[in-house]
Amino acid sequence: MSDGTATSQPGISPAGLSRGESWGEWFDRQSRTFFIAPAVTLVLLFAIFPTFYTIVFAISHVRFSATGLKFRTVWFENFAAQFTGNQQVHFLGRFTSMSTAGWVFSLVTAGALLWWLYRAFVSGATWVGLAGRVISAAMAMFIALLFAATLLSGNQWGTLLNTLFYVVVGCSIQFVIGLMLAFLCSQPVIGKNFFRVLFFIPLMITPLGVGYAFKMILDVTKGPFQPFWKLVGLGNWAWSTDAWAARWFVILGDSWQWIPFIFIVLLAALENVPKDHVEAAQVDGASSFQIFREITWPQILPVAATVMLIRMIEAFKIVDLPNIMTAGGPGIATESMTLHSLFLWRANDMGDSAAVAYLLLILTVVVCSSFFNYVVLKRLRKARA
Repeated sequence: MSDGTATSQPGISPAGLSRGESWGEWFDRQSRTFFIAPAVTLVLLFAIFPTFYTIVFAISHVRFSATGLKFRTVWFENFAAQFTGNQQVHFLGRFTSMSTAGWVFSLVTAGALLWWLYRAFVSGATWVGLAGRVISAAMAMFIALLFAATLLSGNQWGTLLNTLFYVVVGCSIQFVIGLMLAFLCSQPVIGKNFFRVLFFIPLMITPLGVGYAFKMILDVTKGPFQPFWKLVGLGNWAWSTDAWAARWFVILGDSWQWIPFIFIVLLAALENVPKDHVEAAQVDGASSFQIFREITWPQILPVAATVMLIRMIEAFKIVDLPNIMTAGGPGIATESMTLHSLFLWRANDMGDSAAVAYLLLILTVVVCSSFFNYVVLKRLRKARA
């Protein structure tokens, strides 16, 4: 290729060009990098850097002094304390003996996970895929053993299972109710625009406001439902001293706030389902359930999976409602991992606080990644087949 041809092609800086022209071409080639550099820098400064800097706290014993913070490296001692030390009961729960139901549940779970790994191995999964499945299976087995040793054995559970309770039970209830409301408002019913606005209002209220509002509403002696509580014989019932009632009321407040988010996203997805597909199925005599299962659900599945994933990530961070409504009580019955970390931070135990925060990050990443890879992607491939 001649020199004249080379200089006419963009992105090439052959010899013979002046210094100014060469730099100009170089800037043109790197322009995309320069445009996104400010955004990347801000992300590094305000998100990634604090995340990594927290590692310093998590592996250190932090002490306040007149000149500032004094760090003494203790490596993984803060993490180990959550599993074996004084914090074990708080984080994992109390272990005594495992009941028969606990052993049966553990063995069934272990067998199911081993069968799942065996099927992945014989189906020709890659080594990376097998490694991911082993991590997910190990996390699932750990949670199953924890569940069997605490709840199924009549022992107190800790903040880890409290957090999973809010995520699994709370998000499932919110998704089902949000989907039902969205499906209802996607039908030609009178006043559906009014209900769309009405259902969306709770999402605009701050979680602190929701917590205080529900604390007042659920007051059995002075709240607006005091006559009802008295009528059903619960006029003197202190629900905040009942562990399960307190957990369910926290989920009630959380659901009231987050169902509108699921509702509005799924409503948009439902309204984008092609009408001609539905009308063709109706002409063929398909029932409403068959139309939803075969046409509507596959169409909204990607959106439903995304909104569920976002909701799960938010639910792992729940802190306002249990802090305002119950202060984590009774005992630690409603205390989430985020609230656990907050209480440790208030007690100036920054090392343990950072360790709990990192354990929450690991739990969130493994659970959400497993949900997306082994549930969402599997169903998406099946729907597209």
